[in-house]
Amino acid sequence: MRKSALPTLLATGLVAAAAATASTQALAYGEGDFFTRVGIAHVSPKSDNGDLDLPELGLGLPVLGTDVDDDTNLGFTLGYRFHDKLGIELLAALPFKHDINVGDGGATGSTKHLPPTVTLQYYPLGGTDARVQPYAGIGLNYTRFFDEKATVHALGDAEVDLDLDSSWGAAGQLGADVLINDNWAVNAAAWYIDIDTDASIEGVDVGTVNIDPWVFMAGFSYRF
Repeated sequence: MRKSALPTLLATGLVAAAAATASTQALAYGEGDFFTRVGIAHVSPKSDNGDLDLPELGLGLPVLGTDVDDDTNLGFTLGYRFHDKLGIELLAALPFKHDINVGDGGATGSTKHLPPTVTLQYYPLGGTDARVQPYAGIGLNYTRFFDEKATVHALGDAEVDLDLDSSWGAAGQLGADVLINDNWAVNAAAWYIDIDTDASIEGVDVGTVNIDPWVFMAGFSYRF
């Protein structure tokens, strides 16, 4: 169901990890660490993703609002701590697929995308033996769309050529590792990403789709 996403995994994962590691002594966490994080990632676009100016097509269609659905897939990151309190991380994932509804079902479509995101991170408890290691980050996202498809039901279910431009935008991040031992941790993280894509149908520009999703990921972290 749309918007029935994974924010609760952030809290659930951290609570479970804290219980599992209650008797575990964590080791110093900081400069020189390479790390990877793997988990289930959920992309939840904001509601009301903009209007498409379909009259530009000359087919007698009105201006219609768009709605982009959620999707879930495998996400993973790779990062490096170049200071006890500072690191850099790249977010990647298997392709996400989003269904697109235009005008309450007047037209439907779908697209796949890849959202690599680089963030500079701050770890307030880095360099200490604290078992819970929160962090915050800010960075840059690049989103590439592909395999776009669209059908206009008002025109007898006519299939049309949909194209979504790639997007560059800012990203913010919050997360935490709950350390299990010297290498393993349970991780939960959330990103807010500015993703806006210019849309064209049959080569005609019809407007901008504002996706601007929250991305939630829960899984495990490994440092080496």
